[in-house]
Amino acid sequence: MKAIIIEKGGGIEELKLKEIEKPSVNSNEVLIKVRALSINPVDVKTRAGKAFYGKLEQENPIVLGWDVSGIVEEVGADVTKFKKDDAVFGMVNFPGHGKAYAEYVASPADHLALKPENISFEEAAATTLAALTAYQDLVHQAGVKAGQKVLVHAASGGVGHYAVQIAKSLGAYVIGSSSGANRDFVLGLGADEHIDYKTQDFEDVVSDVDLVIEIVGGDHIKRSIRVIKEGGTLVSNLGLNEEAATLAKERGVKGIAYLVQSNGDDMDQLAELLASGKVKAHVSKTYPFEQLAKAHEQVETGHTVGKVVVTV
Repeated sequence: MKAIIIEKGGGIEELKLKEIEKPSVNSNEVLIKVRALSINPVDVKTRAGKAFYGKLEQENPIVLGWDVSGIVEEVGADVTKFKKDDAVFGMVNFPGHGKAYAEYVASPADHLALKPENISFEEAAATTLAALTAYQDLVHQAGVKAGQKVLVHAASGGVGHYAVQIAKSLGAYVIGSSSGANRDFVLGLGADEHIDYKTQDFEDVVSDVDLVIEIVGGDHIKRSIRVIKEGGTLVSNLGLNEEAATLAKERGVKGIAYLVQSNGDDMDQLAELLASGKVKAHVSKTYPFEQLAKAHEQVETGHTVGKVVVTV
């Protein structure tokens, strides 16, 4: 089968199209004939030799990627949730070796959900790592309730555009920050207010929020803690240093550093949200498999609206 591998960390030139052996499935796995996959910032960082590269560098070959949608071709002996020819999607083996940049992917069945009929394979592949991050941040980490005020940073990006929609589906009042160019997009997702980070300091216009979804990093984390009311929560997907953790404690704020995990039950919940139309994937750019390096270049700009998808 065709796969895109890396032999070492580096630039996009390290992404090489190769013929490798088609994976076999364990008893708890299914074999997916991939129709689409999506690219995340963590893919780009790992390809460059950062993020999870250290965990994967002994693998041979290293096949990056975690987000897939496609058709079940083979079912392991112990799998009862899926059958051959089912359309499925999910985030595979994160934060391990997902091996998604390939024509076929072996995935634990409990990392997947059935693809709703009303969405495309491209939209399904887009609603995986980024959407799971938003869902797990809001539901499992923060326990968002109706009527709470939620600030979502980078609200036009991958995680952010899902966080706005999922928070609204939970009944929250949502404030989204992005550039002014994406104001209408963010409000169109259902955000109640928009902050243009280029012309406004968010701490000047917002206060007493119950939750901040922090996916920017740097001094944004400490600035965000200062707008959260006592007893509120900050969830950071980029870690929480000692200084920020101390500030959170001083202000009576719960500071959580969280890394998304593969979870089929959560994927089922996302499938329901997609099927109902409460959540929609925004795919801003699509590339063919042979141009996956261009997809990396786009994500590396840091200015993607929604998600970047690769078709296989």
